[in-house]
Amino acid sequence: MIQKLTGQTTVKFGDAVISTADTVIGAETCEELFTPQAPHVSLALDGVEIITNSSGSHHELRKLDTRMSMILEATRKCGGVYLYANQKGCDGDRLYYDGCALIALNGQVLAQGAQFSMNDVEVVTATIDLEDIRAYRALVSHGLQSVNSPVYERVRVDAELSPDHLNFDMNVQPTIPRQIHYYKPEEEIAYGPACWLWDYVRRCKGSGFFIPLSGGIDSCATSVIVFSMCRLVVEACEAGNAQVIKDAQLVANMPEGWIPSTPQELSGKIFHTCYMGTKNSSSETRSRAKLLAEKIGSYHVDLNMDTVVNSLVSLFEVTTGKKPVYKVFGGSQIENLALQNIQARLRMVLAYLFAQLLPWTRGRTNTGGLLVLGSANVDEQLRGYLTKYDCSSADINPIGGISKTDLISFIKWAEIIFKLPILKEFIDATPTAELEPITDSHIA
Repeated sequence: MIQKLTGQTTVKFGDAVISTADTVIGAETCEELFTPQAPHVSLALDGVEIITNSSGSHHELRKLDTRMSMILEATRKCGGVYLYANQKGCDGDRLYYDGCALIALNGQVLAQGAQFSMNDVEVVTATIDLEDIRAYRALVSHGLQSVNSPVYERVRVDAELSPDHLNFDMNVQPTIPRQIHYYKPEEEIAYGPACWLWDYVRRCKGSGFFIPLSGGIDSCATSVIVFSMCRLVVEACEAGNAQVIKDAQLVANMPEGWIPSTPQELSGKIFHTCYMGTKNSSSETRSRAKLLAEKIGSYHVDLNMDTVVNSLVSLFEVTTGKKPVYKVFGGSQIENLALQNIQARLRMVLAYLFAQLLPWTRGRTNTGGLLVLGSANVDEQLRGYLTKYDCSSADINPIGGISKTDLISFIKWAEIIFKLPILKEFIDATPTAELEPITDSHIA
């Protein structure tokens, strides 16, 4: 069919560039920018002046500097314009693509898009003078290498990017170079996972999030990230972002016309926290969890699960005729560990129960359940310092790639920027799992 329409019997395959009347445009894709023999070098040596890159570079803490350095170096040593467009949003799994589109000319930045944004689409523009490329390249020795570099197939296009027949406007000036904007690591933690969480919940059409809030710093950090998400959503709504407003109404199960006025108002609709206490829990952790929930506006549940724990221990005793006891009461290490793990794993079961039914208890019978959030940092993951299938087992884990050190820095930053004095109590608190009875002899 194609042969009849075009008269072709073969088709060319491989790299080609677009040649207009006034310039040449080429492309490299995503990871090619990072390779030792990157295509932009041979493209530049063959006279290509504008290079595009449609990328899918995911966010990692402190990674943007590497990406930006590669782009600037490409045009600094070769000259030319580099148009970098990066994917934005959640990929439906654990990755978040952080945008930050860029236009670079001869090693300098002319335009930079937002790294973290609620906007689905963002366009950045810059005005350039093509003669700046030629003047820059005239100062760089290309001759010998150009002879040995690949010659690309040119696809001729009858068009001009800067047509001479248009009236020359003296008011149009090339864009002035600017500095790259980098976020501090604490800001990256606040905004990157927050944008990822919002994209995740709106795309899966969930009703919000649920987290077991223990009173410790890890679940605290995860909760503050959700609060940061609520802040970003409210800011986008105030700016008139129609898509964010529509998504907020859908996730919060609110009627058309409703717009959240504060982060706490939105948090109260979509964020659910729960303190799952036992007789081993302290009043300090319970109080910290409650106060944090009040400050960030989450719908908070406070419960004791001793009856559930005792039921399992009784079931084991009836079945085997033996009753495990804690080490402080004369039990062995294996008994002690088993009794701790019972509490931890039951919290996971309760988390999923409450995540499915809490929206129902609040009158939302036509919405989906809540996404259960984990709060195990990367140090715990790498060391295996966690109980399998406890609260570390969840739908998604916003801090799974963040170290404890960075989380503490983030909490100190959020205490000031988000105006949450309660966070200092989490920083100063002594880490404890609170899974064993505390006795005088145990303290000694």
